[in-house]
Amino acid sequence: MSSFAPLVDQFQRRITYLRLSVTDRCDLRCSYCMPERMTFLPRKEVLSLEELHDLALGFIARGITKIRLTGGEPLVRRDMIELVQALGRKLGDGLEELTLTTNGTRLAEFAEDLFAAGVRRVNVSLDTLDRETFERLSRRDSLPQVLEGLAAAKAAGLKVKLNTVALKGVNEEEIADLVAWAHGQHFDATLIEVMPLGEIEEDRFDHYLPLAAVQEQLARQWTMTPSGHRTGGPARYWDVDETGGRLGLITPLTNNFCEGCNRIRVTATGQLYACLGGNERVDLRAALRSADPEAALAQALDVAMRIKPARHNFVIEEPGAAPALSRHMSMTGG
Repeated sequence: MSSFAPLVDQFQRRITYLRLSVTDRCDLRCSYCMPERMTFLPRKEVLSLEELHDLALGFIARGITKIRLTGGEPLVRRDMIELVQALGRKLGDGLEELTLTTNGTRLAEFAEDLFAAGVRRVNVSLDTLDRETFERLSRRDSLPQVLEGLAAAKAAGLKVKLNTVALKGVNEEEIADLVAWAHGQHFDATLIEVMPLGEIEEDRFDHYLPLAAVQEQLARQWTMTPSGHRTGGPARYWDVDETGGRLGLITPLTNNFCEGCNRIRVTATGQLYACLGGNERVDLRAALRSADPEAALAQALDVAMRIKPARHNFVIEEPGAAPALSRHMSMTGG
C-alpha cells in the first residue's frame, strides 16, 4: 500500500480521526480513572515533541483530518503549546480540526494561546459542580481552577463541551443540574458510562450507572428530542427544549456504537491502539526511531488497518470483576 493511501480498515471504515496522547501524567487523581499512587511513565519512553509532530504529519498525509490531543492531562506537558502551534499550521492544509480534551485545571493559563493557534473547540471533563464531591472524586481541591478555566475558554472564543461520567451514588442526583448549568453557559454536555480500564482501589460495579436509566429520569422533567447532530463520534445526541441545549450520551457498555468508528488512538509512548476496548496495537515509536522512519511508519499504519477489530467488548456485569483491560485510560488517551 502507498505511504499516502487513505487509512481504510478491513471493514471498509475510513479512518479520519486521531486521538493523540501527549502525556500519561495528570494533575488530578480521579478515583474511577487511576489509583492515588499512580506510577507514571519514565520521560524517556514518552515521544518527544518532534516525534509527536512527525507522527501527526504522517497521519495527515494518510487522510487524518481531525486530531484531538489528549493525556493524561495534555496541558501539564511543558511544550504542549508548541505542538499545538506547529499542528495549527496544517489547518486548511490537510487538517480540518485540531482540538483537545482537558480537565480544565490549566485552561485559564492557555485558553487564549489555544485559540490563537487555531483550536476552536475543547472538551472539558467535569463530573460535579459541588466542591466537596469534586475533591472526593479527583482527590484534589481544584474545582475553582476548573471553573476559572471554563470562563477563560468561553472568553477566548473556544466552544466548550463538558464530558461527565455518570456515577451511581456519587453524582447521579446532580446530573440534571450539571447539564442545565452547562447549557446555561452555552456549553454542550455529554454523559458517559464508566469504562472498565485499569486497576483502581474501588469496584467500578458499585458506581456503574447505565445511561438508559439516566435518560429515563431526565425525560421525566425535560422534553428530549433526538438530534440530527453527528460528529462521527460515539455520542448520540438529544435536543433539550427546556434548556435550549444539546445533550450527548456515550454508552460503551449498554449500546455498542462501533459500526461507524472512524478513529484510532496513539499513546504518549507511540503505541497505536486500533480500538480503545482492545489490545490490538502497533509500535509507532519503533517505526519513528528506525533507520527509515517514513517507510516504517507507512508499513505500521497498514498493519493497524488490518488489525482494527469490528467492535469492543466492554462489560461490567458483576462485583469484583477484573477490568476489561489492565491499562488505564490515562495511558491510552481519553
